[in-house]
Amino acid sequence: MAEDWWIYRGTGVPHDGIAGLPPAPPWRAFGAPDADPSLLPGPPPEDSAAASTARRLGRIRQAAAYQADEQEVRLVNLALHLRRPLLITGKPGVGKSTLAYAVAHELRLGPVLRWSISSRTSLRDGLYSYDAIGRLHEAGLSRERDRRDDPGYELQHDPRIGRQEAAEPDERRSPAIGRFLRLGPLGTALLPWRTPRVLLIDEIDKSDIDLPNDLLNVFEEGEFEIPELLRLGPGPQEVGTADHGRTAVVRGGVVRCAQFPLVVLTSNGERDFPSALLRRCVRLEIRAPDEQRLAAMVAAHLGEEAAAAAETTDLIAEFLRRQRQDGAELANDQLLNALLMAGRVLRADQQGREAVRDVLLRPLNES
Repeated sequence: MAEDWWIYRGTGVPHDGIAGLPPAPPWRAFGAPDADPSLLPGPPPEDSAAASTARRLGRIRQAAAYQADEQEVRLVNLALHLRRPLLITGKPGVGKSTLAYAVAHELRLGPVLRWSISSRTSLRDGLYSYDAIGRLHEAGLSRERDRRDDPGYELQHDPRIGRQEAAEPDERRSPAIGRFLRLGPLGTALLPWRTPRVLLIDEIDKSDIDLPNDLLNVFEEGEFEIPELLRLGPGPQEVGTADHGRTAVVRGGVVRCAQFPLVVLTSNGERDFPSALLRRCVRLEIRAPDEQRLAAMVAAHLGEEAAAAAETTDLIAEFLRRQRQDGAELANDQLLNALLMAGRVLRADQQGREAVRDVLLRPLNES
């Protein structure tokens, strides 16, 4: 049952409820206090950002079908109201990442900015990247082309003219630095958007031990500096973003958010986090779904007819039995795959159907 203060309702139906989000607490307010939000850019369309359109549209349908329970909805709304990161823990495949997509889809917050973490990931990877070698190479080529096009090129290369003067670089002809600088997912989320973007920091527990602490300052300040742009002075610079093919203007070398993004950090529970990070997060644990929630998930993905089939009931029961009695780690998408194939091998013999079931419902913790 929806409560009055809920912005995200968990229905999967897009709406403009984000416009009703109250102002941030004073200690979490960012941007100029007298700024007009209507003058800031809105997020790109949800289905824009990738060449793999079919995959992206499939992700949108998955987000719309996500079955959030009341506890999940409450904690998402707490994170939205407090402008705090949401730390989600749970076994692989229970829907941690999908929840981020579900919120972005329902609240029309644009494509999710996904940052996948590994043991080699650094804070800089999430903020921005700069191809200095590429710019240096392009600058050399550009100056050479300009010189050859110059009617005085031959005179400049006359051995009687001082070579120092002829070789003097022209900084004004260097390619714009923004062509070689691209904001990462975190950097893009911290741009001054009209509404919060959704940033998914996926599998934060796989990071180097220092990354969670490195994130704290950015989360607290809502901004970061780009030294390569700072050296150019206070003027605007156009740079690339993590929204494929889109650019943004950075002024004075500082990226500063107007609305703190909804940061969703997921963890499989493989490590503990520093208390400094935990106290700044809203913590949500997603447990394995029960029979009712699994049936609703199947109906959302495969239709009511498939959800009501006897084979579906049997497979859900088997899925839950293996989890509860055998201690098997099973992901929700394994059940969906098994149900999809169950409808395609109905004419197979019993041995064939059982083989498909055993392969697709093989526990993740089984070697």
